[in-house]
Amino acid sequence: MWKYVFKRLIILLPVLFGATFIVYLLFYFAPGNADRSAVRKAATPEEAEIIREERGLNDPILVQYARTMKEIFAEDSFVRVQLGVRLPKTIKLTAAAGIVTLVLSLPIGVCAAIKQNTLFDNVSMLISFFGVSMPNFWLGMLMLILFALHLGWFPTSGSLTFSSLVLPAFTLAFGNMAFISRITRSSMLETIRQDYITTARAKGQAFKAVVRKHALRNALIPIVTVMGLRLCEVFSGSILVELIFSWPGIGRLLVDSINERDFPMILGCVITFAFCFSIINLVVDLLYVVIDPRIRSQFSRS
Repeated sequence: MWKYVFKRLIILLPVLFGATFIVYLLFYFAPGNADRSAVRKAATPEEAEIIREERGLNDPILVQYARTMKEIFAEDSFVRVQLGVRLPKTIKLTAAAGIVTLVLSLPIGVCAAIKQNTLFDNVSMLISFFGVSMPNFWLGMLMLILFALHLGWFPTSGSLTFSSLVLPAFTLAFGNMAFISRITRSSMLETIRQDYITTARAKGQAFKAVVRKHALRNALIPIVTVMGLRLCEVFSGSILVELIFSWPGIGRLLVDSINERDFPMILGCVITFAFCFSIINLVVDLLYVVIDPRIRSQFSRS
């Protein structure tokens, strides 16, 4: 198992470098780049050359990339300070939405598969269809109007209390909960029809034990894969939800930076998103090892 973990960590390094370098190049060649705009606005070629030399634009692109990364994530940089304040808020919101998704989607999907073609199955799939179809920003506005403005159950903004987390977390979780419950139902239906499930039942094992120990565990691989992808979507989708509920996270910081054309802050936010996505994918790969013993045996032999 440790060989597999080490291999995934090694693969993570070039992925992070590639993602950050591509983002840096996009901003480097963007029309609004401050350094390149200063060179274009120079009165004479000599002045343009002085500006290029002062700002290090004559250095190789990799040297400029390394210098920019060092400036952005320096210990006393404004970008790092802001990211350090805002990122935990976004992680808190994403984790809450992920917990809600996991707690609700798995039982609903499993029960819908066990009770196929019953009223529970039909109602749950109808709600799932509704959840997949509705954009989270629209659902967020509806929940804000109903539960915050009319009923007054939850605050309209802020992040200081637990109640302020409920509406944005559920808004982020609802669409993914609907999607994952459908995937869980489909995967469970395929699994419970396998011969080893019939054999386990023929040996006298209780139906709940067969579902929990055999069917659900074997159905988890595609579910975990989808959950990892959807968790990345939750993390990126928090941008709109943070705007709607005035949640002080990194998504709102990114939008404010775009409006102010603060390119170092934009670059820092985008790179932070890329890093978090890579970490989420790494965790999903490690969950494969925990869930599936075939993967563990494969790497133990190698």
